[in-house]
Amino acid sequence: MVFIIIIISAVLVNNYVLVRFLGLCPFIGVSRRMDTSVGMGMAVIFVMTLASVVTWIIQLLVLSPTEYNLLYQVAHLFWKDAKPSDFNLYPLLRTLLFILAIAALVQFIEMFIKKNSKALYDALGIYLPLITTNCAVLGVTVLNSQVFWANAGEGAPLNLSFLKATVQGFAGGVGFMLAMLLMSGIRERLEMAPIPKALKGAPMAFICTALMALAFGGFAGLVSE
Repeated sequence: MVFIIIIISAVLVNNYVLVRFLGLCPFIGVSRRMDTSVGMGMAVIFVMTLASVVTWIIQLLVLSPTEYNLLYQVAHLFWKDAKPSDFNLYPLLRTLLFILAIAALVQFIEMFIKKNSKALYDALGIYLPLITTNCAVLGVTVLNSQVFWANAGEGAPLNLSFLKATVQGFAGGVGFMLAMLLMSGIRERLEMAPIPKALKGAPMAFICTALMALAFGGFAGLVSE
């Protein structure tokens, strides 16, 4: 039941694009065609899911001031008075390590798409490597980490399990892809609509995005946080 709530929350109630307003650059830039939207959506799902997995492990083994911290384990071999609280690197290195992990994953998927689908690689263009700086991807890892650390003290049990973090990352990517597909369907229809010249392109796309965001606002309260 808890995983169903996480999925509904990430896809509909707290959609990263239409509710949290993260990742708008690739959302607007790549949503002109359905095929490129599908490709970008799949790439974001892959990166978000693996980023959630990798950053959860980084938090547990590197950033957390607990006995699981590898730095604490090494230091304790030579310094018996070492305490886990001496190795609380979360505030200092969280953003840096998360971005490095995301960048490595994006590089991997970029090479994979370039080798297996040159047409999709060319269609995605600059927006594929820009997944590295996609704030929606970084956002899901940061939000996971905030839940991970909520009310946690030294030696306290983890507040966000590995499986929950993985499901939340996957659902966040599905929500991003859903928003992309809805937008691409609208923009393909808009190409045949008599739109004033001043509103063609990005202006009308942002107007449609605002209307979609209002619609998704109706899901507020569907599940509790």
